[in-house]
Amino acid sequence: MILPEGAKYIIDVIEKEKYEAFAVGGCVRDFLMERPVNDIDITTDAEPEIIENIFDKNHIKYVETGLKHGTITAVFDKENYEVTTYRTDGKYSDNRHPENVRFVKDIKEDLARRDFTMNAIAYNRKKGFVDLYGGRSDIENKIIRTVGDADKRFNEDALRIMRAIRFASVLSFDIEESTEKAILKNKELLKNVSSERIFKELSKLLLGDNVFHVLIRYREVLAVVIPEIKEMFDLNQNTKWHIYDVWAHTCKAVESAPRDSALRLTMLLHDIGKPQCRSTDEKGIDHYYGHPKVSEQIAGPLLKRFKVSNEIYNRVMTLIPIHDAHIGTEKKNIKKWLSKIGEERLIDLIYVKRADKLAQNTDLVKEELKNLEITEKLTHKIIEGGEPFTVKDLSIDGNDLISIGFKGRVIGEILSVLLDKVISGELENKKEILVSYACSLYEDKSTNQTL
Repeated sequence: MILPEGAKYIIDVIEKEKYEAFAVGGCVRDFLMERPVNDIDITTDAEPEIIENIFDKNHIKYVETGLKHGTITAVFDKENYEVTTYRTDGKYSDNRHPENVRFVKDIKEDLARRDFTMNAIAYNRKKGFVDLYGGRSDIENKIIRTVGDADKRFNEDALRIMRAIRFASVLSFDIEESTEKAILKNKELLKNVSSERIFKELSKLLLGDNVFHVLIRYREVLAVVIPEIKEMFDLNQNTKWHIYDVWAHTCKAVESAPRDSALRLTMLLHDIGKPQCRSTDEKGIDHYYGHPKVSEQIAGPLLKRFKVSNEIYNRVMTLIPIHDAHIGTEKKNIKKWLSKIGEERLIDLIYVKRADKLAQNTDLVKEELKNLEITEKLTHKIIEGGEPFTVKDLSIDGNDLISIGFKGRVIGEILSVLLDKVISGELENKKEILVSYACSLYEDKSTNQTL
């Protein structure tokens, strides 16, 4: 395994003092999977006070980030390396954190407390890989398996349930049978985990290549942390436009969206209001009138509960209520949308609509998908060509209207009229043309009174 220079140096200085030190956990797993290796965690039999003495002696900067649990973060070449003493965990009274830890001298005891076999592999240059639980074999076979008794592991830390299904989504691994049974048995323990930690795992899960399979297979687990989704389960959509029930459609839409947290979260929630809006006509065809608005009303408090960032909240809450809106393939309509929601959100909306269509009856939505391609190309052409679609793009501004004689709120209204005329192609965006038209409005008293 090729370690960064900083990690090698830290391990070397610890070993020079006659202690053990290994890279451990996700970095080793990712190396074995030929994935990018990012954060390097180091484990050692040296206790925190000794580690600090070693770092002081070798002029390595460090921060006491978790002394209670034996963790010190070394800062080397602007990179952080968590260095943790071998330990065993005490009783988990809250299904999340151990009440205490006990430092130990044998790496076997430390690896025994870890969550999954693939994360319980250690490495250093002297001893190579230390793999006591078949982690390398499970990686080769794409299996997620707990270290030791699965029921015990999830009762210790319920967040491991979300981590397991997140790994299944992101790594495209299968969860081993006894581990899966323990996940389903203990899923209610997730209620004891903070919403922020749940959302962090959920966000990563939604970005996985295997997200459709995981959302379908582990829907009951997700319903513990998002109970609002339960009404979508097995809700058939009796219409020729849909080949999936509401939940399966949702899962397919998530998979079909770009790998972007806000967009995939939008697709997860875009139809969450459908169960409340379902109606069936005399022909037995289902309709969901008004569901975008109801979905927005459900999604808002849900996102607040997860304490999502303002950026994600605003994007999702902009897109859900308009996900069914028609954009069109004419420049003037596209410019109106650009004026209404801006460049970034319109491109988002195109992605959302495409993902929605790809999760429907694709035999019937081919033309709509083709039109979305046209819309997307025209949108980029308008933006890249600097074509006007906002008031600030006009060749005339408020000062020009004041010089004509307009006052107060009428100025904004006139600018809106001019923008509409430019977008529709009735007026060219040239100052003299816009000034001339504005003057005609000013001279027309009856028109001026209505503005």
